[in-house]
Amino acid sequence: MPHLSMCSHWMLRITRPLVRPFWCLWKSSLHSSALCASCDVGSQEKRPDSCSAETAPHVPVMLNEVLHYLAIQPGQVVLDMTFGGGGHTKAILGANPKVTVLAFDRDPAAIALAQQLEKIHRGRVKPVLGRFSEVELLLVDMNLKPGSIDAVLLDAGCSSMQMDEARRGFALSKDGPLDMRMDGDRFPDMACAADVVNTLDQQALASIFTAYGEERHAWKIASAIVEARRVNPITRTQQLANVIAGSFPPTALRARKDRLQRPAHVATKTFQALRIFVNDELRELHAGLLAAQTVLKPGGRLCVLTFHSLEDRLVKRFLQGDDLSNLIESHFSKRTLSKAKEKSPEESCNKKSTFWTPVVKKVITPEMDDVEKNPRGRSAKLRVALRC
Repeated sequence: MPHLSMCSHWMLRITRPLVRPFWCLWKSSLHSSALCASCDVGSQEKRPDSCSAETAPHVPVMLNEVLHYLAIQPGQVVLDMTFGGGGHTKAILGANPKVTVLAFDRDPAAIALAQQLEKIHRGRVKPVLGRFSEVELLLVDMNLKPGSIDAVLLDAGCSSMQMDEARRGFALSKDGPLDMRMDGDRFPDMACAADVVNTLDQQALASIFTAYGEERHAWKIASAIVEARRVNPITRTQQLANVIAGSFPPTALRARKDRLQRPAHVATKTFQALRIFVNDELRELHAGLLAAQTVLKPGGRLCVLTFHSLEDRLVKRFLQGDDLSNLIESHFSKRTLSKAKEKSPEESCNKKSTFWTPVVKKVITPEMDDVEKNPRGRSAKLRVALRC
């Protein structure tokens, strides 16, 4: 079950005590809750025809850059920690016919695609269902020892496959059950987004929207949700989007712009926050980075793709050698932040990780041509490091 946290510009400020008593009460009541059951409506809705491994609706983000920095050699073993639609894995297989890819994903739908790809590339693709936090144990089950992987690709984003299927409840532009669970129906007792918006109080909701969506109007949105659910439970994506839109004046509905200067819906950040919270994404990302640190050979390459500032800041700090072991449990005050800013430029420049050497010092972003071809990748950031 995910835990609640707050976010500052540079670090996460944790407000776990705010909801800790509620989580215990909520967890114990899920079995009798009709709200969580409403997420399973998605499994009853008409499913689109299953995609084949060769026609998966997925455009891999920053593909050329990923292949370049992975620098894969014949005979190497590559761990793709987020198979998704399989775009990166297929490109890795095509780049070198003697490479083996361990295709991990927490989404059973993605693993079904990986299994199809396995039939095409016999012995070269090994699909594995699991979260980032399960990677190390699953590799042990495969008789792979620590320090045995040549390269790791970690894509922290939500896949196009998940966004495009209304029944998964990720996209506010497509009406579907308010689900957002990346694991699908793998954990029936896992809370879905409908549980969050219909059960948590206004203060907890506002904290989630601030922490994981960096939403300036979090309190206003939380208030609108609480008022709306008093009339009817919020169980659909567009129902929630309309509730959020109703808390803003008409002139503000399309005032926000994305990085391509296109109108952005006022509910976008709220949907992001709910997805991150439901799937415990920041904790899982940290677990994935620790797993990569364990499984990579000395000199092995790590490529990490992130899609919003919370993820990128976490990855940046991890690769710099910051101790994030207590990230989810600790509370970083403004005083702590101000002290961190007092470090001299010399101290910052001399900071070096024991485990990682950056291949490129600055973060890598998509070329404009790539953004035009794949607008969903417009916010992507790539960081690359060598295992020491």
